[in-house]
Amino acid sequence: MPEWPEMETYRKMLAERISGQPITKVEVNREKSINVSPEAFHESLIGKTVLFVERRGKMLLFHLDDGKRLLLHLMLGGLIHFGPPGERPDRSVQVALEFPSGELSFIGLRLGYLHLYKVKEVEAHLEKLGPDPLDKRLTLEQFRKRFAGKRGSLKTALVNQQVVSGIGNCYADEIVFDAGVRPDARISDLEPETWEKLYHSMHKVLLNAASLGGYMEMPMTADDTLTGGYNDHCLVYDRGGEPCIRCGGTVEQGEINSRKMFYCPSCQKDR
Repeated sequence: MPEWPEMETYRKMLAERISGQPITKVEVNREKSINVSPEAFHESLIGKTVLFVERRGKMLLFHLDDGKRLLLHLMLGGLIHFGPPGERPDRSVQVALEFPSGELSFIGLRLGYLHLYKVKEVEAHLEKLGPDPLDKRLTLEQFRKRFAGKRGSLKTALVNQQVVSGIGNCYADEIVFDAGVRPDARISDLEPETWEKLYHSMHKVLLNAASLGGYMEMPMTADDTLTGGYNDHCLVYDRGGEPCIRCGGTVEQGEINSRKMFYCPSCQKDR
């Protein structure tokens, strides 16, 4: 599932291509991917201009010039493509929006969705979403408070979108590795200096991954050479059985609450 770096990469690329442009054509091939009737969806979008694209955690918000919003959540298996229909992946397209500069296709939205909301509706929908990892208001003190009273493992809390938004399986493992703590460490056992390391590692890992296009190799355009570039730079994720880049030990793969986890038992501690 795309996480903070992937969706931030998409946001920037989309902002360059569709900001300030009107929607000239709407295609809906799967009604379950939207939250209103295809007729209402079409009528609400045709001629509307996308003012800008915002990211909220793992989701994108398309701000329209009539005050409404399109909320995109790709979930598992979803992807987006911008360009001529002949260049997009050979997969079913659930929704497509055409702009003067090209066509934006939403593909594989079996679990994902593209919903149309009024401002109050979208804010109500996102009410419980945790703060963005790079929000300046999320200080070290506030970051630690988000985990206060939480039980269980560190990774389980890190991927909880109500604690901090945008972090999923991959980057939770990458962040805790960079901080030198195990993903299955108990939250109640973590020492103050570990929280500080986690806070700074969160910023470092997410920004670095975003600069390389994230780890998911799902290019948005035919000439997109950025998306997926972090896949070759993962610290531990999906590297089970390989040597640890820090200490030379062996990266292990385990499971926690039905989620895969990758870590180095030699240099990642439980406190």
